[in-house]
Amino acid sequence: MTGLVLKLGPKERVLINGAVIENGDRRSRLNIVTPNANILRLRDAIHPEEANTPVRRVCFATQLVLTGDAEPGESRLQLLRRIEELSQVLTDTDSRRHLTAATDALLGDQFYQCLKSLRALIPREDRIFAAGHR
Repeated sequence: MTGLVLKLGPKERVLINGAVIENGDRRSRLNIVTPNANILRLRDAIHPEEANTPVRRVCFATQLVLTGDAEPGESRLQLLRRIEELSQVLTDTDSRRHLTAATDALLGDQFYQCLKSLRALIPREDRIFAAGHR
C-alpha cells in the first residue's frame, strides 16, 4: 500500500481535504491512500503573521494550497519561482537537496511533501538570520 502515513499524537489535529480531524486519547497512525489529498498537520501550520521570512512565506503559500485557499494550478508557477529564488541564496548541499525535493514534489502535485521539504529549511534560515544580527 502506498501513500502518506501520518503518525498522530493524542488529541493532535490534522486538516484533510478541508475537514479538521482530531485524534483520540492514544497515538495512532493513518494511511492516506487517496492520491493528491490535501493534508496539513495543524501543529505545523504557519499563521499569516508568522510568514515573515522568505522560507516561511514559501511554506505559507504552499500551506494555502493544502487548506484549499489557493488553487494548485495557479500556485504552482509562483511556488516554483519562489523556490528558485531560495536556491539562489541557500546554496549549500543540504539546502539544495531540500529545495530539489520540494521542487520535485511540487511538480508531482504532492504539496504536503513540498511543504515538508521546505519546512526543513526553517531552522537553517533562523540560524542565518541570527548570525546576521550579531
